[in-house]
Amino acid sequence: MSDIIEVRSAELVYPIYSMRAQSLRNSIANLSVGGKLLRDGKDVIYVKALSNISFNVQTGDRVGLIGHNGAGKTTLLKLIAGIYEPTKGSVKVNGRISSMIDVGLGLDGSLTGRENIVNMGRMRGFTTKEIKDNIESIITFSGLGSFVDLPVKVYSSGMASRLVFSVATTLDPDILLFDEWLSTGDADFIQQATKRMSDLLDRSRALVLASHSFELIQNMCNKLLVLDAGEQKYFGEVDGWDFSKACPR
Repeated sequence: MSDIIEVRSAELVYPIYSMRAQSLRNSIANLSVGGKLLRDGKDVIYVKALSNISFNVQTGDRVGLIGHNGAGKTTLLKLIAGIYEPTKGSVKVNGRISSMIDVGLGLDGSLTGRENIVNMGRMRGFTTKEIKDNIESIITFSGLGSFVDLPVKVYSSGMASRLVFSVATTLDPDILLFDEWLSTGDADFIQQATKRMSDLLDRSRALVLASHSFELIQNMCNKLLVLDAGEQKYFGEVDGWDFSKACPR
């Protein structure tokens, strides 16, 4: 089988400029942060969010990401999606991606839901014709009704999530990237969303899903990647990980 995602020795470091060391120490004294804090001696603090990440995803793979809060799961998804570039190493993706990583990512609050559907479709690499052919089914599935022609800034978080989910799962992608499962919306919508995801998985080439639910990972995925403070602790078959150990730390 061919590799649809290839990550090799990937590292991601964030610089935080214009912050005095003492001020930063005060700011983070009571926070738990993923990765490691580094200093260059010039009052520039660096956060090493990911370090030495290497794995392959092949066609047909369903990869689960687990780790404590701040372990780097969302950051890794953004790296795969091309939102971030690795500081070192490489990330190669062979296929069209659809993601639901951050509900607000790609949404313009000043535009209507309908206008945001077009924008999100284009950001995912779909043609204007593909978007137009699917826009009514996207609106119908979202259940937004007349709200679709109002600015997104008046939407609740649940309405925004439904809009993003509907776009992400209507236009068939090669690769699905999800940060947690859909957790907002009424019970009927969540039931519909779960069925849609099952159907979409049959048509997509690969899935990468970050979740705190071990049961979901075991049910949905054949591969597992475990992160701890931005470092890769395990990558392999789901059955090869002892879930009784939970996540590192």
